[in-house]
Amino acid sequence: MQERHKNREQYFREQSYTTEHYVIPFIDKIQLIDPTVSVLEIGCGEGGNMLPFLQRGCRTVGVDMNKNKIANAQKFYATLELPVQPDFFLTDIYEWNSTEQFDLILMRDVLEHIHNQERFFRYVKKFLKPKGKIFVGFPPWQNPYGGHQQIFESWVSKLPYIHLLPTFAYKGILSLMRESPHEIRNALEIKETRITIERFFKIVKQEDYRVEQAEYYFINPNYQIKFGLKPRRQWKWITKMPWIRNFVITTCYVLLTPQS
Repeated sequence: MQERHKNREQYFREQSYTTEHYVIPFIDKIQLIDPTVSVLEIGCGEGGNMLPFLQRGCRTVGVDMNKNKIANAQKFYATLELPVQPDFFLTDIYEWNSTEQFDLILMRDVLEHIHNQERFFRYVKKFLKPKGKIFVGFPPWQNPYGGHQQIFESWVSKLPYIHLLPTFAYKGILSLMRESPHEIRNALEIKETRITIERFFKIVKQEDYRVEQAEYYFINPNYQIKFGLKPRRQWKWITKMPWIRNFVITTCYVLLTPQS
C-alpha cells in the first residue's frame, strides 16, 4: 500500500477538503446544507467526509463495517471542537436496525465496493425522509485507475487500465508482485462489481429514482489535495458518448431523489 494510504489522519483531512470544496457546493445547488439538514454517510470510514457537514451544524451519522476505521474516526473527532458531535455505528447497513430518517444520504467512493447495487438502492430508501436525497460519487469501472490499483506497493500501482485484464491474469500479476492477500481480495471485489455509468443509470431508473443533477470529471477533485492537480470537468460531448466515456471520466457526482 502506498505511504499516503497508510496515513489515515492525512486521508481524513483529504476527504474533508474535497467534500468541503466540491461535494457540498454540488449538493447546495439543489439542497442547501444548513443546520436543519440531517446526514447519513454509508461507508463512512474515518469520517472525513462528515466533518464539513458537522461544521455547518448538521446532525451527522456514519455507518461502516470496518472496526479499525470506526475506531480511528472516534479518535480523530475526540480532538475536534464542533457545534454538534457525530454518531458512528459499526455495522452492515443491512443489519442496522435504526428507524431514524435523514435528509441526505452520502456515498462517496463506496458504490464500487457494493455487490447487488439494485438491492442496495431499493433498501436505503427506508433511511430517507420524504423528499430526501442521495449523493453518490463513484469512479466508472473502466477509468485509468478504476480498480483502485494505486493502493498497491509494487509498480502495478503506476499502471493505468491494468485492472481491465482478465481476472486470472490480473490476479496472477498481483500475486507475482507479492501484494497482500487482503488488497488482492479488495481489488478483485471491485472487479466483480464493476459499476459503469450506463449500469448505474439503469439501476437508479429501475429502482425509481430521479436524477436531480450530475457532473463528470476528467481530473477528479480528489487529485487537487492529493497530487496538486486542478480538477477539470470532462467535455460535455464526451459525457454523452456511452461506454467510451467510462474510460476518460475519473469520477461522477450524482444527486438522486426517490420518485415514490
